[in-house]
Amino acid sequence: MKIAQVGEDVLRTKAKQVEQSEFNQQSLITFIDELLVTMLEAEGIGIAAPQVFDPRAIMIIASRPNPRYPDAPDMQPLVLVNPVIKQSSENKVWEWEGCLSVPGLRGHIERPDSVDVAYLDREGKAQNIKFDGFVARIFLHEFDHLMGKTWLDHITNTENIMANDVWVAKFAYQFLTSRLA
Repeated sequence: MKIAQVGEDVLRTKAKQVEQSEFNQQSLITFIDELLVTMLEAEGIGIAAPQVFDPRAIMIIASRPNPRYPDAPDMQPLVLVNPVIKQSSENKVWEWEGCLSVPGLRGHIERPDSVDVAYLDREGKAQNIKFDGFVARIFLHEFDHLMGKTWLDHITNTENIMANDVWVAKFAYQFLTSRLA
């Protein structure tokens, strides 16, 4: 699947709810499987359907250590359909984010440190979950895509944008030295 790049209209369009009649249809099952493969091949830790030109409110989050996020916690991929934020923490945290749809750049973004979410699983069953820390950030990042936003919409100062190669050079050293300490 092709990943939409910043500037493409689909990334500015609010996603449509998946209808109950779509669940357990082979077309939805196949789409979710292909979305996961696309995310993994791109070394992503999350992806939303609009990022592959599909207007539905579907996302996958799958935190795991990789070259882009070496300190990420490890979790099994989780499919969330029609997610709704029930509550988010008042405590907010600044961290650097990248995006498959905004290649080559990172943004220093403030987001809530935890979030309570209601969603439908890939079978259409209602679920509730709480995400904390880095996984909450992944969820909120992908949720933005369902709302027609990217991390660029959270930038308040251009000093909070950095080329990915510069970010790696600056922060990989800090990451490695903190591990050795």
